[in-house]
Amino acid sequence: MPDIEIQTVGLTKSFAGFLAVDKVDLSVRKGDIHALIGPNGAGKTTCFNLLTGAMPVTSGKIMLRDIDITKLSAVAVARLGLVRSFQISSIFDSFSVADNIRFALQRKRRTNFDFWRSEAVLTAHDDRVEELLQQVDLMPYRDRTSGELPYGRKRALEIATTLALDPEVLLLDEPTSGMGQEDIGRITSLLQEVRVGRTIIIVEHNLPVIETICDRVTVLARGAVLAEGTYAEVAANPEVTSAYIGTGHA
Repeated sequence: MPDIEIQTVGLTKSFAGFLAVDKVDLSVRKGDIHALIGPNGAGKTTCFNLLTGAMPVTSGKIMLRDIDITKLSAVAVARLGLVRSFQISSIFDSFSVADNIRFALQRKRRTNFDFWRSEAVLTAHDDRVEELLQQVDLMPYRDRTSGELPYGRKRALEIATTLALDPEVLLLDEPTSGMGQEDIGRITSLLQEVRVGRTIIIVEHNLPVIETICDRVTVLARGAVLAEGTYAEVAANPEVTSAYIGTGHA
């Protein structure tokens, strides 16, 4: 049996009686890329908010390996190695690509403001900065101001600043949203590379991307799990076809 990295049992979130997430049982295997898909309003983003501690759970349990993280804060969850990209990686548009990665490496040390104090503190991370730039194919943009980056490259930088924290579990919310085909291909390849040694959960609208890179897929509808399996398995499920794939919306 594969190791389970994240497991939820009866995960529920209600807002004034409305069930946004309804008794979701989710098992994410260590080392997998696991997708959450479903129609608009299915509860995907709310699930992300619950997993990362950004939103309190109404009922149910969330386990990260053997640790109960149900009631932990977002900061505490991130320190345990479960990181949602936008949670940590604020991009500073007026600074260079390399400086943004340096700032993220400083955050890993839990000393958020060191980068204002000493150039030596920043340059101490240069080797790791270079590694991350190479990993996300941003070396040609190293000294460019981040605000000038094309959209797809900026998303790659967001992933790089998240990787600077060495997350064991990486949550990505629509990583290819708004991209052209060239950028989608680049981000897809990047995700296949950075998965090594970590677990990735994605919310993604682009079904060909999911088919290409995801090991398992959980389909949500009206806050509840409709189906789970490989992409081929869920795509062949008539309930999924009716509720999701046939609609053309995620």
